[in-house]
Amino acid sequence: MTLTTSSAVLELRKTAIPQGVGHVTQVVCDRAENSEIWDMEGQRYIDFAAGIAVVNTGHNHPKVKAAVVAQLQKFTHTCFHVALYPGYVELADKLNRLVPGDSPKKSMLVSTGAEAVENSIKIARAHTGRSAMIAFNGGFHGRTMMGMALTGKVAPYKAGFGPFPAEIFHTPYPNAYHDISVEDSLAALETLFKVDVEPGRVAAIIVEPVQGEGGFNVAPPAFLQGIRKICDAHGIMMIADEIQTGFARTGRMFAMEYSGVEVDLTTMAKGMAGGYPLSAVTGKAEVMDSANVGGLGGTYGGFPVACAAAQAVLEVIEEEKLCQRAVEIGKIFVERLQASPAKAHFGNIRNLGAMIAVELVKDGDKDQPDADLTKALVAAVSKKGLLLLSCGTNGNVIRFLPPLTISDDLIHEGLDILEACFDELETK
Repeated sequence: MTLTTSSAVLELRKTAIPQGVGHVTQVVCDRAENSEIWDMEGQRYIDFAAGIAVVNTGHNHPKVKAAVVAQLQKFTHTCFHVALYPGYVELADKLNRLVPGDSPKKSMLVSTGAEAVENSIKIARAHTGRSAMIAFNGGFHGRTMMGMALTGKVAPYKAGFGPFPAEIFHTPYPNAYHDISVEDSLAALETLFKVDVEPGRVAAIIVEPVQGEGGFNVAPPAFLQGIRKICDAHGIMMIADEIQTGFARTGRMFAMEYSGVEVDLTTMAKGMAGGYPLSAVTGKAEVMDSANVGGLGGTYGGFPVACAAAQAVLEVIEEEKLCQRAVEIGKIFVERLQASPAKAHFGNIRNLGAMIAVELVKDGDKDQPDADLTKALVAAVSKKGLLLLSCGTNGNVIRFLPPLTISDDLIHEGLDILEACFDELETK
């Protein structure tokens, strides 16, 4: 069967794929280039999603594409555990030098963000001999059983899938807009140690420096520094989940650089390989070496083609100054949003580099999240040629994640569509 129209794909999808595999738009991609996508009928879309912060270097970047083709001509798979290859080792060495902190580091490569998280927990438990884990309300760490257990958002990720692994605890993440201070969050950790789990049983605290699914909430440096102090006081591993924030997205190679904190383990994926499946755990060498020989790995871990793509991505980030570009993109978005005719719907605008979000509320009231408007807006802009994503524990946050290679003109064109759709929805 050859599918030639978007409607045919959408119709077959109903019978071929379970409803649990969701999709937020009806767009069916036929081809993509840099910051634009075309569907099967040739309609063009400006991409403000980047595959959820995956194609930071844009769709089909020529350098990434060339690296992939060159690797395809050599081999696609040997399994690193059977016959290792230079690409894996070279990439690990580069990550060891890029991840913040002066400690000697080692890296392992796997395939997905959830897999990286799972392995970071294994390593933390092996190093400490402890079992408990602490994560944060609103956090997202994947769809595996451990990933869901760590995730601090029930719907849609956890509903109906329990029971989950034991000894997982959650505390509030700071959010100044919703009156949760850094002091409140750190005090909640200390309270947790008094009422639920003694610190001597905690293997690690895992934290996103900017919450992704939780609403693009940015962790103040003081919060991350406070976690580091708590971890040091109790021999707890600190894990930074940089899966969405990594690889220039926030204006630094990794968002933890803003805090000056060196963590014990860092998980990464998404923007790492320009759209090819690859993830990693990078950590302090003594911590990474805690697992027994054979205890880490996987058949497809460090896929050779993805390793080649990742090395090209790192070159593009440096050559095209994408960290600097992320800061510029963030500034353009924030200035436009602050001047938007639709700002009466905006409760809060926030960003770190090119992770930009606007929280939609009713009547300017932060306690009245407008999830209906958010959902309607995502649908409306897609009909006019713009791809947008929502997020947030209340489903009322619009997030902007354009490729870092997007032009200023396309940013403004996309925001023009957004404002027009706001206007249309208001008049209905």
